[in-house]
Amino acid sequence: MDKSEFYEIVANLIIPLFTGSFLAGETESSSRDNEVALGKSNSILLKPTKMDDYRIILKRGQAFKSFEVNLIRSIIHEINQISALNISDKTYLRKLHNMAIEKALVESITDSGSDTILGIINGLEKWSTRTYEGSTVKLGILINLATMADAKNQVSYNDIINNDFFALFTDGVSSFVEFDKDGFLLGYLNLKSPKIVPTVSPYVFDRLARICNDKRVGVVLTEKGDILIFYSRQLIFAKRNGNWCVYSHEEIIRLLYNNVSYTAKQIRRAIYNTALDCSFSYKGACLVYINKDKTEEALNHIDAADIISEEHFEMKKRLELEEAEKLYNLGNAKKIIEKFSLSYEDFLNKYKYTKTMAIRKIVAGKKLFELDRKLVEEMTSVDGATVVDFDGTIIAVGAIIKIEAGSRGGGRLAATTTMAKYGVAIKVSQDGIMQGFSVDKQGKVKQIFNVG
Repeated sequence: MDKSEFYEIVANLIIPLFTGSFLAGETESSSRDNEVALGKSNSILLKPTKMDDYRIILKRGQAFKSFEVNLIRSIIHEINQISALNISDKTYLRKLHNMAIEKALVESITDSGSDTILGIINGLEKWSTRTYEGSTVKLGILINLATMADAKNQVSYNDIINNDFFALFTDGVSSFVEFDKDGFLLGYLNLKSPKIVPTVSPYVFDRLARICNDKRVGVVLTEKGDILIFYSRQLIFAKRNGNWCVYSHEEIIRLLYNNVSYTAKQIRRAIYNTALDCSFSYKGACLVYINKDKTEEALNHIDAADIISEEHFEMKKRLELEEAEKLYNLGNAKKIIEKFSLSYEDFLNKYKYTKTMAIRKIVAGKKLFELDRKLVEEMTSVDGATVVDFDGTIIAVGAIIKIEAGSRGGGRLAATTTMAKYGVAIKVSQDGIMQGFSVDKQGKVKQIFNVG
């Protein structure tokens, strides 16, 4: 594989898998160096073969984990084998590359059982294009890497996964069929109340993540045709919209710190969990996390009727009254002064802002990370933006953002990029893609992550 081809492979196949990663140059190498090795300052060094005299430097904010190093090593190994075939058909080559990524993802989890997991993924991909009695199918399969099936009357996943009756056995959320690492049936599991342990997972799949330790792999087909892989008590890989992605949870949580002068990891984790939950509820959302010194500027884009925090209403009230004093149109100024002469409660009652009153009562003064995750997911799915201040205080839910002139894209994207100037804003599309935006040192809005 020549140098330009390898750079293309890294740029098109490897970097998109790892959120926040970027090319940071190259360094000299000798035959003593491994093809993949950890470097300095959260970097990883890559080259196609041991004989190559250079290594590409790949960096990100968070250190690469051992399973990610193994994954990249597997990808390079598979791509080298494909490259040796000298295939000129680009469509066929793209399919082979996708298969190589899939194989490498699974082998990064486990050597034993990888053929079984790949076979099950292939079976679920077939189900993703089928229906049963007019409905799409949800399936959940566990692969137990430590327990072997009884040798008597063995049943293989190959014998049953393509049969219609298999569509009725599991829902991929609480009910699962379990196989051993060789693909033989162990039995059925209903996850009623597994032991509570820390997980990083969409809320709906939390019970599954709890039991997927280093001895169990969970594979799920969702009603939207996505394929998810759980291991080590977290969602690690997903095939969405036809492409595999790696969920580098800690890296995204770190990226939420972008240009924020004060933050607590607890708040950033709650923000990320909310985006993840909305991504897998397929409802879409706009979530804004405000920088400490940008609250007042952000409030200029939020209608007072959407504000559920009395403290932030008083800030908005002051801003509106100051602006009214500058108005040449005395009629408009008088209306604004009259409207904002009321107390917060009187303001809500007089103008019958029922949605705001209801949400305010439900939130009950709690901060984002103090609320039930399911409640936060449902609230964030309300049409409009959910805006959270630097300390976790919820400023608004379902806020219709006053976008700036010249904003591009649909309403949700325009609202997201407008609010990104005041902290970090996340757009979750209805097909589950999470896009995070903030500003660079020049104050220009940039995308800081894209997952799913």
